Amino acid sequence: MDETEGTFAVRLARKAVDAETKRRKVDAGQVPDTFHNQRGVFVTLNTYPDGELRGCIGFPEPVYPLAEGIIQAAKYACHDPRFADLREEETDHLTVEVSILTVPELVEVAPAERAAAVEVGKDGLIIENGPWRGLLLPQVASEWHWNAEEFLAHTCTKAGLAAHAWQKKDTLLYKFQAEIFAESSPRQEIRRHENRV
Repeated sequence: MDETEGTFAVRLARKAVDAETKRRKVDAGQVPDTFHNQRGVFVTLNTYPDGELRGCIGFPEPVYPLAEGIIQAAKYACHDPRFADLREEETDHLTVEVSILTVPELVEVAPAERAAAVEVGKDGLIIENGPWRGLLLPQVASEWHWNAEEFLAHTCTKAGLAAHAWQKKDTLLYKFQAEIFAESSPRQEIRRHENRV
């Protein structure tokens, strides 16, 4: 994604958030060619200026064309079940962030080697065991200053598993990367998020 595409992605997500809180439909309009390709995507809403999470929903697998995925993720992020539904009067006091994902890849190493296979600041994680599944985006580990083992443990907790479940053979670990673009402040300049620690 170049800067123009990243800016388009965030503006489209913002448009979808505004429309959802006003109970209106959103039309993507003319989109760049790359936005017709299926990609995994997450939309994150943070309060401003304190940066508290207000909603984060997305699709880890490339199930939608990117433009449609952004719109759907933004709409769902307004109704993140961890929070009350987003109200129209809140939209001027939050920033919108879009993470465009690579396809998750199974990490095929022994459980004892999993932490070494995770690059904090670059990789996002998915932990899966039976019906339990949890995902954390790459920027989460950076923001919380976790090491690889802490990142794995928190992803397990997100999945509803014990923190050490990543060390079990029957637990599957996937990793992915993300290009992240976000508003610097509400409705203002959009920047690429440099995620490395």
